[in-house]
Amino acid sequence: MIRAFFLKYFELAFWIAALIALGLSQPTQATHFTLCPLKLMGITWCPGCGLGHAVAFLLHGDLRSSFHAHWLGLPALIIITRRIFDLIRQRIYEPSLIFGNQL
Repeated sequence: MIRAFFLKYFELAFWIAALIALGLSQPTQATHFTLCPLKLMGITWCPGCGLGHAVAFLLHGDLRSSFHAHWLGLPALIIITRRIFDLIRQRIYEPSLIFGNQL
């Protein structure tokens, strides 16, 4: 039962938690933790670096800084938000996997 619940809601919880974390972060801080494999290898340029900052700036209402951090910040936020709404809609209208209605 726990595994079915985890499999059903993991992606939805992940995207919501990611947006909450970006909303609570301070994108203007000089140093931060990174998961970028290129930056961890010492390569200074990465096509995706700055995307998290861009979304964080957007969630703080700073459109100009967001565009300067990464120009794909707004499309990324729109896509992630759309995915969250699609996942919520799917979970509402699909048969429950938790209470024995497994197909």
